[in-house]
Amino acid sequence: MNKFFAYIFSVSILLLSCKNGKEKTAETEDQKPMNVLFIAIDDLRPELGCYDAPQVKSPNIDKLAQEALVFNRAYCNVPVCGASRVSLLTSILPTKTRFIDYRAKAEEDVPNAKTLPSIFKDAGYTSISNGKIFHYNKDVQEASWSQNPWMPEGGHRVSYDPETTKVIMNSGNGRVYETPEVDNSAYPDYKIAQKTISDLGRLKASGEPFFMACGFFRPHMPFYAPKKYWDLYDRDSIEIADNRHLPENAPSSLRGSTEFKTYSFGDYKPNTDEFHKMMRHGYYACVSYIDELVGEVLNELETLGLAENTIVVLWGDHGWHLGEHEFWGKHNTLHNALQVPLIVKVPGKAKGWQSEALVESVDIYPTLCDLANLATPDYIMGESFKSVLDNPKQSFRENAYARFKKADAIITEGFTYSLYENGEEMLYNRKLDPDENKNVVANASYKKVLEDMRNALKNKQEQANNYK
Repeated sequence: MNKFFAYIFSVSILLLSCKNGKEKTAETEDQKPMNVLFIAIDDLRPELGCYDAPQVKSPNIDKLAQEALVFNRAYCNVPVCGASRVSLLTSILPTKTRFIDYRAKAEEDVPNAKTLPSIFKDAGYTSISNGKIFHYNKDVQEASWSQNPWMPEGGHRVSYDPETTKVIMNSGNGRVYETPEVDNSAYPDYKIAQKTISDLGRLKASGEPFFMACGFFRPHMPFYAPKKYWDLYDRDSIEIADNRHLPENAPSSLRGSTEFKTYSFGDYKPNTDEFHKMMRHGYYACVSYIDELVGEVLNELETLGLAENTIVVLWGDHGWHLGEHEFWGKHNTLHNALQVPLIVKVPGKAKGWQSEALVESVDIYPTLCDLANLATPDYIMGESFKSVLDNPKQSFRENAYARFKKADAIITEGFTYSLYENGEEMLYNRKLDPDENKNVVANASYKKVLEDMRNALKNKQEQANNYK
């Protein structure tokens, strides 16, 4: 009998230890660091199916939106690529002397700041940059990345149509559009997607937690994409802007971007319906091309079994005018230049929701750190919107702030306001005038609104100037 009881006792201990082992394994899985896949897309405004733009064919990004939280009121802090990216990646706001234009560099403007990828790298994550993340990919590279940032050869001007380069402008640019019958693999953005897919496979095999940044060039001009993406659209049926005029009472300081004028327009003449349709057609074709590549990256994340433990952020670096007010591009403080797409997928949080909460690009840095339980420097200017991911119906910021060259802007739930350094102002009631066609700054009935906007702007400027 003694041997029998000894046997039962030993089996019980063995079963108990197995159970505890399973519990510890499950506990370890729960505590596994959350990966991050950060997808940055150049010049992408919220012109996507999931943002109620039915003209645009973006099935893969729309699918991501169904599994994520879509922010309908997200804004960049600087409507130009280089400065916008540095501002987000340091969570520091722009000023008159900081983050001025596309040439902005973190190592020059804020040399002592810790970048978002450096926070993850220092916490033991493998931090990778593929494609366009910082405008200058070598900016603070040693501190930010686990390996040298990778960029494909050729950049965004790689061409496959001989007609494209028959006329070369003083800028060195050729024609603004081309539609060659080539495979997806012809252009550099394809290589960015494939490098990211390859790195994901390697990281899956190693088991390393990662911060993966994947930055695509398109739909940045020139509008070069394989012909099959142009063929997705019937140009004759493309709807163009119906407000091809300056806003009423627009200040003399309001300008549009001149970047598009550095390209040849071929047989098209600016300000014509044909030109507007061609430009929108090209922009949409490039969006659909990038949508396909985004889908390939996200599919690989699923195939590798990484999606269930990876935060996905898809972000456009600033807005873009598509012919509204006869403007093409960014480079001002109107709503079209400031509003950006922001889609955030976090396992276990909001799925298939849309949020009207006001958020700024600088908020992405502290949010990702908050989700990963990583501490942030006390000087950063963004705020974590993790609570919105738990409750998409809640509000977040009272206003959002942006600056470009000689203008500062404040966006609230119902208004956009801009103040130029020469004292000129713009105020738009976006509930009554969503296309910003009438500047009401001189309307006496908006006196209180104007006063509130001026005070809000002053507070934001003070906050921005606090960084030393």
